[in-house]
Amino acid sequence: MSDLPRKAVTRTAKLAALPLGFAGRATWGLGKRIVGESAELVGRELQQRTAEQLFKVLGELKGGAMKFGQALSVFESALPEEVAGPYRAALTKLQEAAPPMPTRTVHTVLDERLGENWRDLFQEFEDKPSAAASIGQVHRAVWHDGREVAVKVQYPGAGEALLSDLNQLSRFARLLGPLVPGMDIKPLITELRDRVSEELDYGLESQAQQVHAVEFADDPDVVVPGVVHQSEQVLITEWIDGIPLSEIISEGTQEQRDRAGQLLARFLFSGPARTGLLHADPHPGNFRLLPGDPSGEGDWRLGVLDFGTVDRLPGGLPTPIGDSLRMTLDGEAEAVYELLCAEGFVKDSIELDPAAVLDYLLPIIEPARVDEFTFTRGWMRSQAARIADPRSPAHQLGKQLNLPPAYLLIHRVTLSTIGVLCQLGSTVRLRDELEEWLPGFLPDDDLDEEEAAAEA
Repeated sequence: MSDLPRKAVTRTAKLAALPLGFAGRATWGLGKRIVGESAELVGRELQQRTAEQLFKVLGELKGGAMKFGQALSVFESALPEEVAGPYRAALTKLQEAAPPMPTRTVHTVLDERLGENWRDLFQEFEDKPSAAASIGQVHRAVWHDGREVAVKVQYPGAGEALLSDLNQLSRFARLLGPLVPGMDIKPLITELRDRVSEELDYGLESQAQQVHAVEFADDPDVVVPGVVHQSEQVLITEWIDGIPLSEIISEGTQEQRDRAGQLLARFLFSGPARTGLLHADPHPGNFRLLPGDPSGEGDWRLGVLDFGTVDRLPGGLPTPIGDSLRMTLDGEAEAVYELLCAEGFVKDSIELDPAAVLDYLLPIIEPARVDEFTFTRGWMRSQAARIADPRSPAHQLGKQLNLPPAYLLIHRVTLSTIGVLCQLGSTVRLRDELEEWLPGFLPDDDLDEEEAAAEA
């Protein structure tokens, strides 16, 4: 692959080939059926071919197309198994790798952003990238003071490529929708497009990462690499080793899966409370599992990467989330309904039965009802199927609910994290994390007792 394809006509042609390819494979499938092959076999082959073409195009384009693929990949757990099987390998590829930028292009960016003598800043610099993502790739290096560092270099033209891809993908949203039944793809693409300018700004990413690095500096469970240097299109941070979460998903031990899941939930809820920021890109490629200490002893820790997309929540997660979750678990249908109306989840023009709303919510929050919960692909699929089935009461009620803009990113991050927990198949004490970090989840009198005990 040469440079990131930037000409709109080239990128549009690649994306436009997707729906044409879908149609072509459907015709191919019909032909196979006519000559007598079983529907199940043909369907499986059709899904495999669709997956291969879709993710080949998304991966080559990088930019917004690949960003969309990464966002979609965390919802893989919601797919029916007969569909998920062929897609799983292709989805995972997007989480960790993409065709690299040519070395000459990397050097040109470093010349422009760090100066012609940029090599003097490093004791060593590996031209071969260690990772490639949607808007940039990472090179391993040794900084002039001896620290191992990760050098993130942004693809030239990444901004226009992102916007062009996402504009094109929004046109094909109806065709892409079947990849995740029950999910409206268009708002996901719109939200990704709204975040483009923030993610392209390495200055904002540097600030967000450093805030986390300082807050979690002495944390026994979470590791955030510090920022070493930042300039336009280049971000240099401390290097961390570890096992990518995608590898834990595919071949990790149950102990690793459970520990990774617990720490992922802890970081999701503790991050906003401790930093006022929500890490908003929770796909497996952004996490590592690290040994407890250099000798390999102690419990596993969670390494967190890529702070390009964050939600700014100065007061932590909104208290109404904890309030509504607690009241739902307590069966307070009327109170929950009133709160949802007040927050804009139910529009003024809509009137719903509070008991029906409670019935809709209870299965979704099952992991918060028990001391520990095992997240599985089967559980995720059952929830997706319940909401996606047009004949079900849950589907009919869900269509009438609204998602206020202030909650859009929180909602997606929470769903994405649950998707990763289901891919891990981890058993998590979620309620512990909610009680510790989610405002409003514990009644005020319980909080008073905890504070008194802590003071004593």
